[in-house]
Amino acid sequence: MRPFLVIIIAYLLGSIPFGYLIVRATEGDDIRETGSGGTGATNVSRRAGKLAGIGTLLLDAAKGAAAVLIAKSLLGATHNLYWWIALAAVAVILGHMFPVWLRFRGGKGVATGVGVFLMLAPIAVGLAGTLFLLIVWSTRYVSLGSIVAATAIPLFVWLQHLLVRPVGPLIQIMAAATAGAILIIFAHRANIRRLIEGTENKFR
Repeated sequence: MRPFLVIIIAYLLGSIPFGYLIVRATEGDDIRETGSGGTGATNVSRRAGKLAGIGTLLLDAAKGAAAVLIAKSLLGATHNLYWWIALAAVAVILGHMFPVWLRFRGGKGVATGVGVFLMLAPIAVGLAGTLFLLIVWSTRYVSLGSIVAATAIPLFVWLQHLLVRPVGPLIQIMAAATAGAILIIFAHRANIRRLIEGTENKFR
């Protein structure tokens, strides 16, 4: 029973729409009706300013980290139960992308994924974050940086395990990282189309 409770808690945490709430409180608008339609930090910063965007980024990352910490606290970090922790990691990202409170229209899961993997594989997140910053700095496309960084997380997890220090349990964390990357790429499918067409908005 407790493992299922962990998954539910993770999903509900992910469903807290911080970006939506911040824009509603400061601007009185529905963030989903402007810009990209997402509730994440980039769209919030475009609508309500960079301070609101930073607040959204930190809160979305915090709920990802909290979901993993709660899962570990309730289940322990034993090998047999780590699949449930990995599922909780995916569930909090799904909650952010498909929040029950907003009729399943949320964000793209990037910041929440950062919080998740800061708890599971921080070195890999640091490397992916550096890659993200380099891409955004050179192209001004946040979406491209997000897609590439998310795709790189499983690779960096494996490299961290191979070259730096063991990531354990590797299979479960790799599975969570791969699932998270697939979800984030799926959430960016419209951005990918605009990138191909050359119509994607650049970050100013």
